[in-house]
Amino acid sequence: MADQGIIYLLWQDLVGVTRTRGVPLRDLAHRAEAGLGWAMAGQALTPFEDIVDNPWGPMDEARQIPDMGTRFVIAGDDGNPDVHAVICDSRAGIDVDGECCVRSFCASALADLKAATDLDLVIAFEHEFTLWGDEAEPETPFSFSAARQRHGFLSDLERALTSAGIPLETIEPEFGLSQYEISTGPVPALQGADQAIISREVVREVARRHGLRASFTPKFAPDAVGNGGHLHLSFADASGTNVTPDPDGPAHLAPVAAQFCAGILAHLDALVALTAPAPVSYHRLGPHHWSCGFKALGVQNREAALRIVPGVSADAARSAKSFNIEYRPIDAAASPYLALGALIRAGLEGIRGDLTPPAPITRDPADMSDEDRAAHGVTELPTTLGAALDALEADAVARGWFPDTMLSTYLNLKRWEVDAAETDPGGAFQRYARTY
Repeated sequence: MADQGIIYLLWQDLVGVTRTRGVPLRDLAHRAEAGLGWAMAGQALTPFEDIVDNPWGPMDEARQIPDMGTRFVIAGDDGNPDVHAVICDSRAGIDVDGECCVRSFCASALADLKAATDLDLVIAFEHEFTLWGDEAEPETPFSFSAARQRHGFLSDLERALTSAGIPLETIEPEFGLSQYEISTGPVPALQGADQAIISREVVREVARRHGLRASFTPKFAPDAVGNGGHLHLSFADASGTNVTPDPDGPAHLAPVAAQFCAGILAHLDALVALTAPAPVSYHRLGPHHWSCGFKALGVQNREAALRIVPGVSADAARSAKSFNIEYRPIDAAASPYLALGALIRAGLEGIRGDLTPPAPITRDPADMSDEDRAAHGVTELPTTLGAALDALEADAVARGWFPDTMLSTYLNLKRWEVDAAETDPGGAFQRYARTY
């Protein structure tokens, strides 16, 4: 029967972990209004087996209310049943957004962007991950051999993503040993954040069925290639036309897109505390890593924090359709909702302040002289999570984007992670690999 089995109610927390409670499928309709309860203190869970100091203790309860439009299925196979799930908003009451709900935080930022510009944000993610768990000798990076080695996994992954409604664009071996990547197509921003959650869980489930583990951790080991989660953004008008490009604008950006980029760059030191939010994230960021270690704007420059990606077509209209902005200092230890919401808030500061972005750089910023970097507004990003958290706390504008409880809880969580990693730096990589 169609209503037999379990459906999992999912929600993302401040540390980018997808939590869940399950209910019988036959009861889902009864959960649509009130959802399920969850201790408020659950919002103070670390990525591991700990909970930080928080204002709730044993008191109060959040309501995990399913958004039925996010329901998806990871299709089963001969040995595994279908996995049904739906994404929730974490609310303080049936009709009251929770202060620590990352999805509501993102939706609110998107609503403010729409009100300020009458434009919609369209996004797409790249998801890099590492496979491990068997004795297979990794094949050469980027090679057809590496694809063929995992062809069964990749084929099953394509089917599972398609059945879950994910617009897959590419699936490929990457630069790291046993590293792979999927890229998804552009969709409205909140839907794109939902699909980021779904995509990662589908990858993990298909890997499990193949006797493997998949990790999106930003750094699997100190000397390993890092896993990024690059985010592509563009603006669409009411007709769905991409209005991000302007051939006569700075870096070919239309005014609103240029202002948006300027706002992100103005608050980038604070933003990386949210988009590269694990201690091991800072082993991935840095000069010559193609993940960016500098605050900079560049056209097709993979060492710039904001990479402008021109469209590729002899037809001007078709080329303009795919023009986008890539935000590079982001990984999958970040909640897509929290990261995206913060980027939108920063971009809005640029739009409201009519900020102008710096001139795009045309070389690796690490190879520029100090004088040249200064002339282009290029500065080094924080090199540790602790430094990024300091930058967030020092940025009064950025602090104002968050409810007080959300920000204080987030800072408590991340300071705890910094201390834990400093206590056992070698073990940190293993812990993040298992969690993410």
